[in-house]
Amino acid sequence: MAAAAARVVLSPAARRRLWGFSESLLIRGAAGRSLYFGENRLRSTQAATQVVLNVPETRVTCLESGLRVASEDSGLSTCTVGLWIDAGSRYENEKNNGTAHFLEHMAFKGTKKRSQLDLELEIENMGAHLNAYTSREQTVYYAKAFSKDLPRAVEILADIIQNSTLGEAEIERERGVILREMQEVETNLQEVVFDYLHATAYQNTALGRTILGPTENIKSISRKDLVDYITTHYKGPRIVLAAAGGVSHDELLDLAKFHFGDSLCTHKGEIPALPPCKFTGSEIRVRDDKMPLAHLAIAVEAVGWAHPDTICLMVANTLIGNWDRSFGGGMNLSSKLAQLTCHGNLCHSFQSFNTSYTDTGLWGLYMVCEPSTVADMLHVVQKEWMRLCTSVTESEVARARNLLKTNMLLQLDGSTPICEDIGRQMLCYNRRIPIPELEARIDAVNAETIREVCTKYIYNRSPAIAAVGPIKQLPDFKQIRSNMCWLRD
Repeated sequence: MAAAAARVVLSPAARRRLWGFSESLLIRGAAGRSLYFGENRLRSTQAATQVVLNVPETRVTCLESGLRVASEDSGLSTCTVGLWIDAGSRYENEKNNGTAHFLEHMAFKGTKKRSQLDLELEIENMGAHLNAYTSREQTVYYAKAFSKDLPRAVEILADIIQNSTLGEAEIERERGVILREMQEVETNLQEVVFDYLHATAYQNTALGRTILGPTENIKSISRKDLVDYITTHYKGPRIVLAAAGGVSHDELLDLAKFHFGDSLCTHKGEIPALPPCKFTGSEIRVRDDKMPLAHLAIAVEAVGWAHPDTICLMVANTLIGNWDRSFGGGMNLSSKLAQLTCHGNLCHSFQSFNTSYTDTGLWGLYMVCEPSTVADMLHVVQKEWMRLCTSVTESEVARARNLLKTNMLLQLDGSTPICEDIGRQMLCYNRRIPIPELEARIDAVNAETIREVCTKYIYNRSPAIAAVGPIKQLPDFKQIRSNMCWLRD
C-alpha cells in the first residue's frame, strides 16, 4: 500500500512540485508592491484593487503545538486529507539512511488499536484510499474518501503516525519488501541515472544519498531507529494537516485539535537543523556496451524553492521543453531543441527538469540516445543552453510563459493534486501563493531576465553529469566543462 514516490522531478506527476496557485475567492491587489527577481531587477505587479477568482478560499490555522491546518472547501462529495511532514532522507545520516522510507512502509502494518487487517478492512469498507510516499525532504501520508468520512480519515491518519506498533515480525517482513522494491528501481534506468546524478552533484552530503538507502542499512534498521526518527522529526511545527474537496475548515480544525493537540507537544527537544548540501561539478560514468541505449543527465546547480530566481529558471526549463519520438511533428514544434533533435535524429527522447530543494536545486536535461549520437546530442544541448544565455527571443519566452501557466493550472484537477499543492506550499513557503501573484511573477519574466538568470547559473558553470550504458563516445569531462561557454560550429 505504501508507495516510494518521486525522487526526481522528471515525470509529469512530479512537476506538481512546482509553484502553487489559488489562495482566496477575493484577493486584494498588491498595489505599490514590487517583486524581486535578482540583482537590479525589480518587476512591479500590476496594480489591482480587487481580483475576483472563481476558486474557493484556502484557509490556514496554526495550533499551539505548531501544527498547521490548511484546507480548501470546493463543495465536492469527496475529499483528500493528508499529513505533510518536513522530514525526508535529507535528515538522515549514513548509518540510518533509508529510515524515513522504511517508516513509511511500516505505517500501514497496524497500530495499538487496529491490526493491519482491521486497518485495511476499515479503509476498504469506507471506499477510501490510503497511501504514502517519501521524498528527499518530505514524507506524506494521505487518504481519499467521501466528504462525510473526513472525521474517520483524520482519525486513521493520526493513529498511523502516532500509534504504529512497529512490530518486530512486521519489520523483518518489510525488509524483504523493500529489498525487492530496490531491485525494481534498479531496472528503471531513469531512476538509476538520477540517483547517480544526485550522488555526484551532492557527493558526501545528505542529498547525495538515495531515498531507499543502501542494502546493508535496510538489513540492519531496527525498531529503535524507527522510533528515534519519529520522536526526532515528527514534531508539530514540521507537520501540515492539509485537506481539499468537500471539507469544512472549522470541522478539520476541531479534528486536528482533538487528535493532535496534546500528543505532538510531548515531543521535546530542538528541531534538527537542515544539513547543508554543497554542489560539486563532477561526473559518474557507468559504461555498459551491451545496453542498446545511452541514458544521460546533465545539470547545473539551481536555487531553492523560495529564491527570487526560481520563476525565471522555471520559464527557461519550460522553454527547453521535452520531446519523444512518439510525439511526431518534431520539425514543427516550437522548442528549438526538439527541432534540432528531430532533424538530426539525435536521440530517442529528452526531458528538461528543474528540481528544487529548500536551499539548492538541479536544473538540466535527461536524454536517451543511440551510442553513436551521444556526443552530437550533448553538443546540441549545450549550444542551446548557451543560446538561452545570449540570444533567446521575446516570442520564445512569451510562449514558455503561457505554457508554464497553463501546465500549472491544468495540474490542479481534483482534490488530491490540490491537497498536495496545499501541503507542499505550506512546508515550502508557509502560505499558499495566490494565482494573481504567481501570474504576475511569471509575466514579469522577459528575454532579458532569461538571459541574465541563465548566464548567472549556466554560463561557464561546472555541470554534474551521470551517464549509463554505451557511452564510449561521450566526451571527457574537461571537454564538456569547456563547452559551458559559447560554442562555435
